[in-house]
Amino acid sequence: MNCFWISVIFDFMTNPALEIQLQTLPHQPGVYQYFDADGTIIYVGKAKDLRKRVSSYFTKTHENGKTRVLVKKIVTIKHIVVDTETDALLLENNLIKKYQPRYNVLLKDDKSYPWICIKNERFPRVFSTRRVIKDGSEYFGPYTSMKTVSTLLDLIKGLYPLRTCNFDLAKEKIENGRYSVCLEYHLGNCKGACEGFETVEEYSKNIIAIKEILKGNFKDSLSQFKVQMRQYAENMHFEDAQKIKEKIEVLENYQAKSTVVNPKISNVDVFSIVSDESYGYINFLQLSYGSIIRSHTLEIKKKLDESDQALLELAITEIRQRFHSNSKEIYVPFQVNLGAEVKVTIPKLGDKKHILDLSLRNAKYYRMERFKQIKITDPDRHVNRIMAQMKTDLRLSVEPIHIECFDNSNIQGTHPVAACVVFKNGKPSKKDYRHFNIKTVEGPNDFASMEEVVYRRYKRMLDENQVLPQLIIIDGGKGQLSSALKALDELKLRRKIAIIGIAKRLEELFYPNDPIPLYLDKKSETLKIIQQLRNEAHRFGIEHHRNRRSKSALNTELETISGIGEKTVLELLKQFKSAKRVANAKLDELESVVGVSRAEKIYNYYHNQ
Repeated sequence: MNCFWISVIFDFMTNPALEIQLQTLPHQPGVYQYFDADGTIIYVGKAKDLRKRVSSYFTKTHENGKTRVLVKKIVTIKHIVVDTETDALLLENNLIKKYQPRYNVLLKDDKSYPWICIKNERFPRVFSTRRVIKDGSEYFGPYTSMKTVSTLLDLIKGLYPLRTCNFDLAKEKIENGRYSVCLEYHLGNCKGACEGFETVEEYSKNIIAIKEILKGNFKDSLSQFKVQMRQYAENMHFEDAQKIKEKIEVLENYQAKSTVVNPKISNVDVFSIVSDESYGYINFLQLSYGSIIRSHTLEIKKKLDESDQALLELAITEIRQRFHSNSKEIYVPFQVNLGAEVKVTIPKLGDKKHILDLSLRNAKYYRMERFKQIKITDPDRHVNRIMAQMKTDLRLSVEPIHIECFDNSNIQGTHPVAACVVFKNGKPSKKDYRHFNIKTVEGPNDFASMEEVVYRRYKRMLDENQVLPQLIIIDGGKGQLSSALKALDELKLRRKIAIIGIAKRLEELFYPNDPIPLYLDKKSETLKIIQQLRNEAHRFGIEHHRNRRSKSALNTELETISGIGEKTVLELLKQFKSAKRVANAKLDELESVVGVSRAEKIYNYYHNQ
């Protein structure tokens, strides 16, 4: 137990008021609030059993540093007892949004979502709005996209002629002839209720059908249109029948696009979560008659290393409140505690699993898009997230801000070289790249070569008091890793720098003294950075190897001729392109390039042979 945690327990034991508050908490469901010395609320939480939950903060060791700091700051505990866990969830959600405590995840109440309003009036209008007025009107939504609202309104107006004017169509005003039809009537978009050309009963039937469509139920409207189409056809009104047929096609086309699962699945909410070190992304799909009528993804910033279950429970409560969902059943990837009022289903296969997978895919896509945006707008946050993810994935004690990767390169044992590439904050630091010519190893021995270059690299860094990396990556399997470890042992750096090896065939990650390799997800960002390091080391090493071979190629038979140096060889190869052409060149051709004396030496050498 560390000193910090001992001090937290000591503070608790020396604070009698806090101890009394804790002992008097009831074994009931409710919400607890923590206050600091200034009387500011710093945390709100829910509990099935208030005393057990709150006591756990003071009686167990917390790995997360922020949680330890929170506990140290608690001076006063207040609580509210409720009847059920569902009530606790709702109350917790409302208190977090109201007080925004420092150590709670951030929940923002967005009031600007669009709705579709069916106005409480005679001959109701149907229109979009962002203001909800409690005047008896019916509101459908809120919708997460104005495009969805526009699509639905276009569909409705194409199927049912509705008025768009804002006149008071009271019965006496229409009978007195106060209004006259407008252009919308002549265009066929309205049936002229203002002049009494349409009855309230006829108009109300359309409004009832529109409400069903907004709920995701297309069945009744389709049945009604098909009956009308047959009646028109039987009475030889083929133009009217064709118009109804076109409406049926529009409705069926929209239904085909929106129906993604079994149409029997209705009035269900679907939730999934994807999370990383700092954020949780919760996707919400609302289903009605097999159609997705709403989709939304909520991003939540973690404050105390909250679990996926805790985040999902909080997000479900928030989203269902925000979108006024009364669905009695939800689909989720794992068990959550939402009280007895809601049926929790964890789909394993079939249509239910398909829709849950779709929700998860939406959460992942949203997360990827956010990463792309953050990379542009907030590069520091992007780097911090990547470093934290690598620390977790690779089981490191510190974030790998500075990484170095080694690779050997030789062809059939000739010109053995090695390369060291350096990444800082997840990006190449090319000024720190280093080449090595193997000096002490004879023949093609990758293991010995790796030991030599790792030793030389860090011996020099120690001699020059340079900052050592947090992670070394060896391009190779267990053999190369063991060789690198020998060098670190000799330099007494084994416990100061983390080191792993990556094998090419299956992208296995090997750790010292661990025979079982680690396999990362092929799509994980950690593996992609390691692969980028490995590929960059390979490229850099091959480039150096190629340069050495090219330079060696210049050291041809030409340089063995007495009186001919490297500069002359370069001039000849530049002019004649190859050593073979120099050997076959005429004397006067050689003289024009290198002069009479050297030309004679070269010409005589080859022709005497």
